[in-house]
Amino acid sequence: MCADPDPDKAILVFREGKGARLNFCYTPPMPRRTRVHIDGVPLHIVQRGHNRAATFFDDQDRFAYVGWLREALEREHCRLHAYVLMTNHVHLLLTPEYAVRVPQVLISVGRRYVQYINHTYGRTGTLWDGRYKSSLVQAETYLLFCQRYIELNPVRAGMVTDPADYRWSSYRANGLGQRDPLVMPHPLYLALGEDDDSRRAAYRDLFAGALEDAPLTELRLALNQDQPIGNARFYREIEAMTGQRRELRKRGRPRKSEDDALGGKGEQGELPLK
Repeated sequence: MCADPDPDKAILVFREGKGARLNFCYTPPMPRRTRVHIDGVPLHIVQRGHNRAATFFDDQDRFAYVGWLREALEREHCRLHAYVLMTNHVHLLLTPEYAVRVPQVLISVGRRYVQYINHTYGRTGTLWDGRYKSSLVQAETYLLFCQRYIELNPVRAGMVTDPADYRWSSYRANGLGQRDPLVMPHPLYLALGEDDDSRRAAYRDLFAGALEDAPLTELRLALNQDQPIGNARFYREIEAMTGQRRELRKRGRPRKSEDDALGGKGEQGELPLK
């Protein structure tokens, strides 16, 4: 029996192994693109504030969110490789041991955090957009690029000039070795060097240049469409598992410039999510 506690969260979840089988699904009453989560496959997630409104108002808010996120990740057996807390949205790059538990991470943190914000600031109502965005990430082709994309959010938003200057991301852990109990490095990150120092130096070198335009466009498109990102083989494998065609659909001419679509200087690096 397929079931989901939230009809806005249409998800296909697959268990890893020979003859991967459908483990959990939900088909909502209204047409909506179905997200796919797979055991052991990295997942890029974005959750943003309702109507692009702010979700974090001071550092105490961020401390509270990080604490509840850590508890949820541990409880639901998800390994977090990269993250950033922006003013009005959150990026997470994680690998779930059991894909079916991914929604519970967002539900648990989201509910506790909303209660905290409403109580602290005397407000009522929702805080987050109802439906988070997600994109499966083929590790060997896009994982490190995705980490760079996430950790460079504050730089693109004009909040800092160096990702190391932004406190609320995983860059200080991945690039500088600062202890961060949230972060669990992916094997591809660990393969960057033979020891911690060489690994961090190699990782910092990845940030020497700007993100390449073509993969950046594909990453944004995949996230906006709840589609996987990877090579043709990755798409075929997912299509074989789900029985659904998975491809990025190129958009027509955008209504805004690329900088405006990203939120420009006034939107804290917000993605053009719909």
